[in-house]
Amino acid sequence: MNSESINHQTKRVLPAILATAIFMLMLDSTILNTSLPAIAEDLNESPLNMENAIISYVLTVALLMPISGFLADRFGTKKVFIASLILFALGSLFCSISQNLTQLVISRVVQGVGGSMMTPVGRLTLIKTFPKNELVRAMNYAIVPALIGPILGPLVGGYMVDYVSWHWIFLINLPIALGGILLSIFFLPDYQSESSGFDIKGFLIFGAATFILSISLELLGNTIQTTPLLLGLFLGFLLLYFYYRHARKQDEPIFPLELFQVRTFRVGIVGNLVTRLGISSVPLLLPLMIQIGYGKSAVTSGWIVAPMALTAMVGKTVVIKILKRLGYRTTLIFNTLVIGFLISSFAIPGIENSIYWHVPIIAILGFFNSIQFTSMNTIAIANLRPYHTSSGNSLLSVNQQLAIGFGVAFGLIVLKLFEGDIRLIQNEIHNAFRYTFLVIGGLTMLSSLVFRKLHFRDGDNLQSQR
Repeated sequence: MNSESINHQTKRVLPAILATAIFMLMLDSTILNTSLPAIAEDLNESPLNMENAIISYVLTVALLMPISGFLADRFGTKKVFIASLILFALGSLFCSISQNLTQLVISRVVQGVGGSMMTPVGRLTLIKTFPKNELVRAMNYAIVPALIGPILGPLVGGYMVDYVSWHWIFLINLPIALGGILLSIFFLPDYQSESSGFDIKGFLIFGAATFILSISLELLGNTIQTTPLLLGLFLGFLLLYFYYRHARKQDEPIFPLELFQVRTFRVGIVGNLVTRLGISSVPLLLPLMIQIGYGKSAVTSGWIVAPMALTAMVGKTVVIKILKRLGYRTTLIFNTLVIGFLISSFAIPGIENSIYWHVPIIAILGFFNSIQFTSMNTIAIANLRPYHTSSGNSLLSVNQQLAIGFGVAFGLIVLKLFEGDIRLIQNEIHNAFRYTFLVIGGLTMLSSLVFRKLHFRDGDNLQSQR
């Protein structure tokens, strides 16, 4: 099947199909956080032990994402995407009927198997369906749930735990998955590519590196005793070096090194990693500051950050015009600086000020986040060759998963360092949050330097809309 044979109706529905997958993933990854105490109480577990329910899912997704491109090429994007939706729905159902922590962890692994393929394969289908001059618009619509999910998650989770039961935070996925499956059966194109085999050795080396890095990041976010954890990070990066040596000798490595010879892909990958250090920590730090610093409820914190989702949709409607007018280089440099400044601005209101001073900052941040995600994701795949699309798309997904982990862990470490300095924060926890936002905001502004490596004409093939 080729993009010329795709009808107009399929092109209209396809972004919505990918959006259902992204929405479930992002909602599920955040809705659980506010529900863990209630789940722990019902399962007779300590809330601290419930971390395994989160870690098991994150690790499964990170480990299996590299294989998604191969499976799509071998068995077809349609079959693999539908199978991923079914697995995610089954995992959600098993989570809702779990009677103990062990059953919940196993169910989360099943969810993770499905989740590891949903977004990469869905995005791969999008890339192969739309010509490059239509891809930004299509990706733009599909990416909105990634902005809305983290906002709705804590809010929906809080209401369901308070007014229904924690089981419904998983059951809510079933109708969404069913809708995605039905749409996929009728509208999802089925692409297959020739492949001589699967690089099992490279997959194991890269998978081991991802596993160790993910474990280190999860642990790093929960302790400031970093010596053994930094050893884990060192080992993870050492394995990545071994993968580099392996890929140089392999005819068809799982992630070809030629990908990094494409400058726009290289900048997109590095930009995603460093920029998300600040961006990814905000959805975690803001609710914590509202609940711990200001003493508000989880539902209140959910409502306060909700404007971020609304302005993200506004950003979606103008990002193409902005990119056509300014280009990717100028847009990403300026936009990253603005995001860093806005994150730093959360440090301005003191504890004596109304919490609602944060609302306009939150709203503006949602607008610029929308532009940032769409721009970074599309420039990364702008100049990939067709035979590198699957592997490049899979690597971009793995990179984003690790980048989010780095960001959350980094934000927690900085917060705990300031929290431990009683003299600096004057025994007021709210000040620890203010200093943390200053640090991550400043580093986000510095990350704009990465996008200086782009040329002014980069992305021109994506900006010319029909």
